Amino acid sequence: MADVLKRNKALSVNPLKASQPIGGSLATLGFNRAMPMLHGSQGCTAFAKVFFVRHFREPIPLQSTAMDQGSSVMGADENVREGIKTIAEKSHPALITILTTGLAETQGADVHRNVREFREANPEFADIAVVGVNTPDFTGSVETGFAATLTEIIRATVPDAKVASTSPGKRKKQVTVLVNYMLTPGDLEALRDIFEQFQLRPVFVPDLSDSLDGCLTDEDFSPVTIGGTPMSEMATLGDSLATVVIGPSLAKAAEVLEEKTGVPTFSIDHLYGLKANDALVSALVEISGNDVPERIERQRSQLQDAMLDTHFMLGQLRIAIAADADLLNAFVDLVQEMGAEVVAAVTSCNVPLLSRIPVDSIKIGDLEDMEIIGRTNKVQLVIGNSHAVDTAERLGTPILRAGFPLFDIIGGYQKTWIGYRGTRQTLFDLANLVINYSHEEIPVYHSIYGQKPADELAKFDSNNNSNKTPSCH
Repeated sequence: MADVLKRNKALSVNPLKASQPIGGSLATLGFNRAMPMLHGSQGCTAFAKVFFVRHFREPIPLQSTAMDQGSSVMGADENVREGIKTIAEKSHPALITILTTGLAETQGADVHRNVREFREANPEFADIAVVGVNTPDFTGSVETGFAATLTEIIRATVPDAKVASTSPGKRKKQVTVLVNYMLTPGDLEALRDIFEQFQLRPVFVPDLSDSLDGCLTDEDFSPVTIGGTPMSEMATLGDSLATVVIGPSLAKAAEVLEEKTGVPTFSIDHLYGLKANDALVSALVEISGNDVPERIERQRSQLQDAMLDTHFMLGQLRIAIAADADLLNAFVDLVQEMGAEVVAAVTSCNVPLLSRIPVDSIKIGDLEDMEIIGRTNKVQLVIGNSHAVDTAERLGTPILRAGFPLFDIIGGYQKTWIGYRGTRQTLFDLANLVINYSHEEIPVYHSIYGQKPADELAKFDSNNNSNKTPSCH
């Protein structure tokens, strides 16, 4: 539906996207006792760590193969093998992912071969899952890096149904839920509650709500993630009743999982808005065989009331959105459901989803592109991450902070966007931004027959006083 406009400049001005290795690291951090290792220079890892710490405000386990000038030219295979061995010996994690950077990809690294060589040389670490993923940062985005890493983790850790003797539906209440990068820890907590109301047990893959939820622990320090999806759960996914996939970016991961397990898949684009959440509830009714709980029906009614309350502010509002494809699609559906108009849509890279997002055009570019398009089309509100704040100020519009990273607000990573309740609050937030930042109030009307200006009144009084005849006493 959308006309996808390719990049037409040789550089990024105020970049929108974060890199694939960051997305791959984010996916890894959703597993219990996990350690992502970036194959590249120390600066690549430090930069990624800054993004995570500023966004989650938590300690982030992240390692580097520390490529230098010599290994960049002569090869860094030894860096990878020794890096895996060092992490395995010192931290003994349940999962290690090796994520390539632009430097390693340009150098010609083959991390999959490096993993095989490590396995052959170190059989004592057979209980540690080691997964290599190609995530060059000169292409793709957080979204594609997250999806590619999750696909490879599933490929490496989920046993084939024929070998493991798993059977779909063996665990009567278990549902596998593949979740994309845009679901916050707060979203996952809300989603878990929805599944449990249908008397289902969701297994989130990955589960950031447990590993990056801001919960204090008894441990003073841990070199690996605390919480998240246990690797032992990956062996049970073939026994699930169904697989629910949230986000078109995870289509490949879902395909690999279904091929390995035979568990039926229910795909949902996102959980923003009334229609999208109705699709989830309908799927859960079919999976569980239960009726919709009264509590969820009430939340749906509350959302409908909120839509009535806010449509005066949001109807015909001109909105600019800058986000990766899955999040862009979600917000387009949400605001169009309220009668708003998306006049500027900018994303980070070209993916198949873009062609079916219901807008006139989508620009693959950066925040400068959004600013130019938004100014031309007289945008009234911006939706984007913290990097878009300055852009919104120059456009003279309010901004709804959404996406990754959010570093200029506290608790952004815990905000709940999904479900009937999350959507309701998002509509309130949008409406309040419009009310508090409105520039289109009706100007005050001054009647020509009303009170005269002060200088005219003074002149009038002066003339009248000079014409008075002095009184006699």
